[in-house]
Amino acid sequence: MPPLSPASPFGSARPSRESVVTALRAAGCVFAEDEAELLLAAARTPAELTSLVGRRVAGLPLELVLGWAEFRGLRIAVTPGVFVPRRRTEFLVEQALAHAPDASVVVDLCCGSGAVGAALAAALGRPEVHAADVDPVAVRCARGNLAAAGGRVYTGDLFEALPTALRGRIGILAANVPYVPSGEVPLLPAEARDHEPLAALDGGADGLDVLRRVAAEAPGWLAPGGCLLVETGERQAAAAVDAFTRSGLTARLAVSEELYAHVVIGSRPTA
Repeated sequence: MPPLSPASPFGSARPSRESVVTALRAAGCVFAEDEAELLLAAARTPAELTSLVGRRVAGLPLELVLGWAEFRGLRIAVTPGVFVPRRRTEFLVEQALAHAPDASVVVDLCCGSGAVGAALAAALGRPEVHAADVDPVAVRCARGNLAAAGGRVYTGDLFEALPTALRGRIGILAANVPYVPSGEVPLLPAEARDHEPLAALDGGADGLDVLRRVAAEAPGWLAPGGCLLVETGERQAAAAVDAFTRSGLTARLAVSEELYAHVVIGSRPTA
């Protein structure tokens, strides 16, 4: 992580709020004032503040500079090489809770940092929480974030990672799958493109490769009345709903205009 240039205007004194805002704004940070407050609060010494600002100015995502991301009021630890949870994904959690407010078994598939599982666990009280990711780096991060909830985190490809004892028992199956079409990955903001794993972003030619795999297998894992929730893009929403329907799920699309979030919800019929 690169430090500030020796030409830093901060000198040896603790940088002021104004100087931090100016440095962040010059680097193109849209929310420079908010970011400055977070960096000032995180730094224990002038040297640490200079280092934190330098990393941010150099293009490192704010969450990786701080070591955490806020998600539904929780501080979710994030480490280099792990997908940073997005605020729009809070909408997926809200939809899950609205659909299955009494779920006792929760699975966070493609879990990344485990943010979705942690948020569901906090809201539901003390459910049985499981999570899985194909990336060992993400699994290590998620284990830390889900430890307080007693969550179990597995390494592996989608459902292959889960214990077979979960089949037919899952009340909420949240899968924040990659859904960016391969050809559009180079168009992503540098913060995502350069600092997050490709496997967490690239969803194949039309962005729905992983979603289709999840939808095809989900009915065998859901409890009667259980639900599968997957975030997708606006242009892919109709095809995603169709994939859910073809798998035998009762599907609908939920949209948040405020968060620009599109979540497909599929329920296993109760009979």
